[in-house]
Amino acid sequence: MRVHELAKELGVNSKDLVPQIRKLGFDAKNHMSVVDDEIVQLMRKVCGKSGAKKSEGKVKADGLVHTQNAKAAVEDEEIEEVAAETETEELQKLEKELQDLNKPEPPAGIPISFPITVGDLAKVLGKTIPEMIKALMTMGVFANVNQLLNEEIVFTVAKQLEIPVRRETSDVEKLAKQVVEKEDDPSKLKLRPPVVTMMGHVDHGKTSLLDAIRKTNVAAREVGLITQHIGAYGVTIPGKGHVTFMDTPGHEAFTAMRARGANVTDVVVLVVAADDGVMPQTIEAADHAREAGCPIIVAINKSDLPSANPQKVMTGLQQINLMPEEWGGKTVCVKVSAKTGKGIEELLELLLLESEILDLKANPDRLAAGAVIESHLSKGQGPVATVLIQKGTLRIGDNMICGPFYGKVRSLRNDLGKNVKEAGPSYAVLVSGLNGVPEAGETFVVLQDEKIVRQLAEKRALEHREREMRGSDKHLALEDLYDRISEGTFKELKLIVKADVQGSSEALKQSLEGLSNDSCRVRVVHSGIGGINESDIVLAMASEAIVLGFHVKADTNAQTLMEREHVDVRYYGIIYEAVDDVRKALEGLLEPTLKEVLDGRVEIRKIFHSSKVGNIGGGYVLKGKIIRNNRIRLVRDHVVIFEGTLSALKRFKDDVRDVQEGYECGISLHNFNDIKEGDLIESFHVDKIAKKL
Repeated sequence: MRVHELAKELGVNSKDLVPQIRKLGFDAKNHMSVVDDEIVQLMRKVCGKSGAKKSEGKVKADGLVHTQNAKAAVEDEEIEEVAAETETEELQKLEKELQDLNKPEPPAGIPISFPITVGDLAKVLGKTIPEMIKALMTMGVFANVNQLLNEEIVFTVAKQLEIPVRRETSDVEKLAKQVVEKEDDPSKLKLRPPVVTMMGHVDHGKTSLLDAIRKTNVAAREVGLITQHIGAYGVTIPGKGHVTFMDTPGHEAFTAMRARGANVTDVVVLVVAADDGVMPQTIEAADHAREAGCPIIVAINKSDLPSANPQKVMTGLQQINLMPEEWGGKTVCVKVSAKTGKGIEELLELLLLESEILDLKANPDRLAAGAVIESHLSKGQGPVATVLIQKGTLRIGDNMICGPFYGKVRSLRNDLGKNVKEAGPSYAVLVSGLNGVPEAGETFVVLQDEKIVRQLAEKRALEHREREMRGSDKHLALEDLYDRISEGTFKELKLIVKADVQGSSEALKQSLEGLSNDSCRVRVVHSGIGGINESDIVLAMASEAIVLGFHVKADTNAQTLMEREHVDVRYYGIIYEAVDDVRKALEGLLEPTLKEVLDGRVEIRKIFHSSKVGNIGGGYVLKGKIIRNNRIRLVRDHVVIFEGTLSALKRFKDDVRDVQEGYECGISLHNFNDIKEGDLIESFHVDKIAKKL
């Protein structure tokens, strides 16, 4: 009998039963562990006795050799309970005494809410508008009365005017934060359905499996769905429970939502084809799920095919640290077939069991909060958004704010396309009534006062404008690492490693993780083969990681994203240089003396052969400009093939110094003749940056 079956018979929670079995001297790894008859009989007696008064007798085991172990476990449990109660009372008493002795004094300075206009700042500081504009001009800031000012400018001008100021969170911001972070009364918490996201390699059957689940549900004539246009749908298992599936395009979207602050998934189903095994995107998906802290259940799809090889899949899973349960690990693997429906019911039951282990609960009797899954502009309804409720219950007429947009909920539509009046935790609905289209991954909250909702939305719109003016906030850079460690706010350096071959990737990963010390642990959250792509940058944004490329470069989309979001990406050609840089960063010795600046990128679209010069590339400048005397590199399939200089740069028959974006040119490389159609040639220079004190 498995642990979860025994727990169901005894009427207890599986996660509570596992430690009890361990206390009796038996090895139970998790809820799927198999227990023999002797343990079953003993646990029936132990659990039966714990329901009565523990002082009325000892635990009997009918001659079993584990009687004393069982008795000792019960006595230990009683002692632990008394000790915990005593310790809690003492801690509460000490905390109250400290609060009485250390009453915090109100911070000094005039409170300022950001962003703020020149006119509002003048009013707050008690200055006239001309005086404020003049003070800004002396700093080299030329602004009009309605110009938005960021924190750096405000604090600098206030210091110049000798007026103490401090940042203050506005009352409306505090109220919204309190609604989201408010601790619910444990007595009001109720079980909620699990939210599941399916991930995996392309063509491994994620969509087919979702369709098969949907068809099974409809055939059962239960509350089933289902339209995938809503981005999420629910499946009800008769007599057992409900599961909500997220229909995201892939792990990039999953992590992009998390990067915006919306971690909506409880469990990840990793779909692996039985005839194909673990592939690169499988590894990426597993790393993304692990970094999000989500439990992983593996669905081995296409198990009905003659070419199916589940053992190959399990070997691959073992190599990426997902040891199958059948081999003594903790990863639950289910053999399924989207074509025949085999194993789907078992998969759904395991998802419900996993939610029982996670003890997923939420308070439905409170103001709603959650996240946007997707949104668009509807011709008939205007801006609409699919939202997943995480706390509370969303109702028609609620005052809702989502990022810089707000409105009164006008209609709610469930995954069946039917209008509903309300939706509780873990359910997804299509909402209309907002005054704009929010981004996927944006969080929403419901507030009672419509006036406060409007004020908060206007303030967020101003902040959004101010962020666009000064650019995105910078993510962690290697130069900043030592300062963060010294402040005590940083305990783990996360890295993403991409290399040209598997051997280099593994060697670099092991060398970097070996740099961990008492003050900071170094952890590679993802390593892979090939160029740096958009998915890598998104994962770096969500996990505050630094990207290291070894003999590889970022593709165009990744390059654009990393520049916009200020993600630190480093390129290396020698392993010890990468390891040395990270070691110096940990020790505070890294000097950012050189910085590579990309000037332009050219795509080779045709090859011309010359008996004198060799191969000449006919290219088109995609970005920036190609400069004759710059250093260049040739990138093929995101891997650096050659680095050097140009031997010639021509427009028609004329030699030129540079060629601008949108123009064609002829290129030949110095001491390199292997140019092919589709190659990218990057023109760059290196700036020397003075060491910062």
